[in-house]
Amino acid sequence: MKRTLAMMPLAILALVMASCVSTKKIVYFQGADSVFAQAQQIMQQYEMKLKPADQILIKLTCSEPDLLTVFAQDVVMGTAGAISSYNLNSSGSIANAYAYTVTNDGYVVLPSVGRVKVEGLTSDEAAKAIENAIKESKLISDPEVTVRLQNGRVAVMGAVRTPQVVNLTSERNSILDVLAKCGDVDDTGLRQRVQLYREENGKRVMYRLDLTKADIFSSPAYYVQQNDMIYVEPNKSKNIKNSAFYTFLAVAGGSIFSLASVAISVVALTKR
Repeated sequence: MKRTLAMMPLAILALVMASCVSTKKIVYFQGADSVFAQAQQIMQQYEMKLKPADQILIKLTCSEPDLLTVFAQDVVMGTAGAISSYNLNSSGSIANAYAYTVTNDGYVVLPSVGRVKVEGLTSDEAAKAIENAIKESKLISDPEVTVRLQNGRVAVMGAVRTPQVVNLTSERNSILDVLAKCGDVDDTGLRQRVQLYREENGKRVMYRLDLTKADIFSSPAYYVQQNDMIYVEPNKSKNIKNSAFYTFLAVAGGSIFSLASVAISVVALTKR
């Protein structure tokens, strides 16, 4: 019985150590008071730039609407099979909006206009390039073009509460926005060891991010781009909690507590 009682503190210590996490490892934006002692200029590029295989929605208007019917030819619709009105404008209008896929060499092919280079351009820059191409073709003299990315998405994996592919619904999305949609970093996630993988200029690069530091706001990976992949590394406690040893401790600990309670009761009764 004494041996059983002696083992109880060891079991408690093992269980507590497996679940304890320092607050320094979970508190976001540490050092913010000094970093934001003065307002910080936003230096990063936050608008998404178009890439091959992107599906974009092109909305056209002009003073002679009948001239726009030519653009409905050979249109490739988005993967969802429908046009989402929030990607166009606040009024929700989808008239004269057509979906095109960016070719592997970075162009969109417009009927009666031809190939227009859009790779590496923001949506606004692509709209301007398409406007100029339509004017040069002399098809329409006063085109107004709006371009929106239709299939922007980011994959989130690792120690988050809901790993998933997040669809981007605006032109400006931070890594914090994306993680929030996944329910935030899980209790077993290392906020100091977040990795973001990105395709840049035909190469794949990796950025390391520390969510506990306020200087994350100045990282080139703070604003996500379409096709980014985010991985949150789990800490060792996840492996411990999933191990047979942890399961044994949990079961054994419960048994020890039960035996200890009985032993204390017996001792108390015998002393009366």
